[in-house]
Amino acid sequence: MPVSVINLRDLRINKEASGRLKDLADLENLPAVMTDRIAGMVSESLEVKRRFFDQHADDVGRAASMVVHAFNANGKLLVFGNGGSAADAQHIAGELVNRFLQKRRGLPAIALTTDGGVLTCIANDSGFENVFARQIEALGTKGDVCLAISTSGTSSNIVRACEQARAQGIKVIGLLGRDGGNVAALCDLTLIVPSNDTQRIQEAHNLTGHVLCELIELEMFPLQNRER
Repeated sequence: MPVSVINLRDLRINKEASGRLKDLADLENLPAVMTDRIAGMVSESLEVKRRFFDQHADDVGRAASMVVHAFNANGKLLVFGNGGSAADAQHIAGELVNRFLQKRRGLPAIALTTDGGVLTCIANDSGFENVFARQIEALGTKGDVCLAISTSGTSSNIVRACEQARAQGIKVIGLLGRDGGNVAALCDLTLIVPSNDTQRIQEAHNLTGHVLCELIELEMFPLQNRER
């Protein structure tokens, strides 16, 4: 075999070995880099939550009391949002219908994000902006409470839903972010997370949902059979 070919082959092998060594070095440094990044993410999330509850702890308590008042008057909670906020709506409704920390009767909470047939029917025939408003028209009654969840406060279907709720005399709580958007002015009570970062807003929303569920149980039921 010609020497030039051997040299080229050896050079290629040496380059590959060198690349593997660099990859290994990068991998060895990766945990420290990831740890630093994780610490930064957690710190940002905690700071947003701290600011939110510093500003809105009383309002979160008022929101829970609004829902309790509706439940005690045979009303219900209608919850809705898009994307991650839709998942938050289903999470909150599930905790109330089933249970959160106590063994107790189910509470009437409905996530308007779960019926694929209804959602697609409305979206196809009447437009996506009406997917929640139409359900509120069909299911909502005066004395109910709507919980509108939106990180931006600008989604047209959330705006339309809040307009429909107000037209029917239904109270609206807005769990929002940024500056509250167009939805804020349509709410009886706003809980606005002071951040422009969608993931940080969603993280604060998730915690707020748990806080609301616990407060609602505390107001409605004695602390018996409490489980975590």
